[in-house]
Amino acid sequence: VFYYGDGVAKERFQHFLDSPPEAIAIDVEGQKWIKTHRRKTKTLSSIPLLPIAEDILKRYQQHPFVVRGEGILPVSTNQKSNAYLKEIAEACGIKKNLTTHLARHTFATTVTLSNGVPIESVSKMLGHTSLKTTQI
Repeated sequence: VFYYGDGVAKERFQHFLDSPPEAIAIDVEGQKWIKTHRRKTKTLSSIPLLPIAEDILKRYQQHPFVVRGEGILPVSTNQKSNAYLKEIAEACGIKKNLTTHLARHTFATTVTLSNGVPIESVSKMLGHTSLKTTQI
């Protein structure tokens, strides 16, 4: 859900999960955002936190991992996440090879661009430093 709904890259997703709850900010319109710095470039990145992703975070608030302050959501490795996606695809009869990278790409194309979000905004959400990277 986080990869698809928020377009988070796997490295940044892990970094976000290790962040304190303060990594979630609310703007003047009430929209919640994931605020984190990219590891490579150290630039601030803001990703919209969709309601379904927020619901998942709420469900895990009392998880020992979260209570101990180790992060905001316990998570599997990227490899394990992809294995789970493969199982889900098989169970649903989906022939496509579902991966976290594909989910991130779907966020960029289906969730944002096809809904009129400017490509410059999408580029920032994805953490790209160059608009050309987003246009690929």
